[in-house]
Amino acid sequence: MNNIVYNFKLDIDWKLINLISEIDRFDANWTAIERKEGQSLKELKSIATVRSVGASNRIEGNRMSDEEVDVLLQKIDISKLTDRDSQEVVGYFEVLDLITESYQNISLSESHLKSLHNILMKYSAKDLWHKGNYKQHSNAVEASFPDGTKQIIFQTTEAGFATENAIRELLDWYNAETEVHALIKIASFVYEFLSVHPFQDGNGRLSRLISTLLLLNKGYKWIQYVSFEHEIENRKNEYYQVLRSCQAQRPNEDVTIWIQFFLNCLSNIQSQLLTKLQKSGFETQLSPKEKSIYTIIQNRPNIQSGEIAEKLAIPAPTVKRILSELLNKELIEKQGSGRNVSYTIK
Repeated sequence: MNNIVYNFKLDIDWKLINLISEIDRFDANWTAIERKEGQSLKELKSIATVRSVGASNRIEGNRMSDEEVDVLLQKIDISKLTDRDSQEVVGYFEVLDLITESYQNISLSESHLKSLHNILMKYSAKDLWHKGNYKQHSNAVEASFPDGTKQIIFQTTEAGFATENAIRELLDWYNAETEVHALIKIASFVYEFLSVHPFQDGNGRLSRLISTLLLLNKGYKWIQYVSFEHEIENRKNEYYQVLRSCQAQRPNEDVTIWIQFFLNCLSNIQSQLLTKLQKSGFETQLSPKEKSIYTIIQNRPNIQSGEIAEKLAIPAPTVKRILSELLNKELIEKQGSGRNVSYTIK
């Protein structure tokens, strides 16, 4: 069934309807899961944050691993942010942290878009001239690859009035539209935002942060406990291929494959989150502290007891006792000996 959403064509078939239904069914059960899994969710959010920050920046050519991102974020020293990779990571973290803590107070408006962009770019000296302002020069969407090469994916809206008008029209539509399902609205907004590319730089990163903001504002609270950005990084080639395929038809393009891709990413990370919750004791009736320790081992293989105590703020003797209990339950296993002992999921 062909429909018009914003300025796009969209084929709403049973495949798309089923995807939306799957996502919404999980969401309907989330409140009960959240109550039951409080302690485990704290650790999952911490891990998801690191993965999201690292993945979203790597999509754009950043070279920092998740481990390097984790170390940097634990002890942020603004005076030592001398390289662009670190500057981008800390900027992204600050926007993501603001969104997850204060999303109820961040409406979708021009002023908020510019404010989020300003925070995203604020540590990069190279970007001081344009942060928080719409682009002054034409830009294009480029894919960055590990070998340093780049490939133009598609051209974007011209700088100046064309960009300003396009963003205002998009914001007006999103805020006024009441009949289109929230997930289709969000995916459509993100697609058009990427197509316009309103800022000189940082549009890809900001589009993924906006995705999280809009999902949270529509009640999909589970999104902060799993990394949407990591899923896109794993499917980076497909991500760019889908964007390019839709863009080639502009204007009035058919965005069905983009909406399917966006929703499929959400469905996949939902399944990953449910699996993590089940493995972290959702079905095995572990105590809150046992769940928390099991979860951190699950997500950080070969972690040592001292690191667990530090990250979870649990006394070292308590951590050792719980590790012993988890070993007895055959849920984890010990690697190495003496001071080099570490733990992994069995």
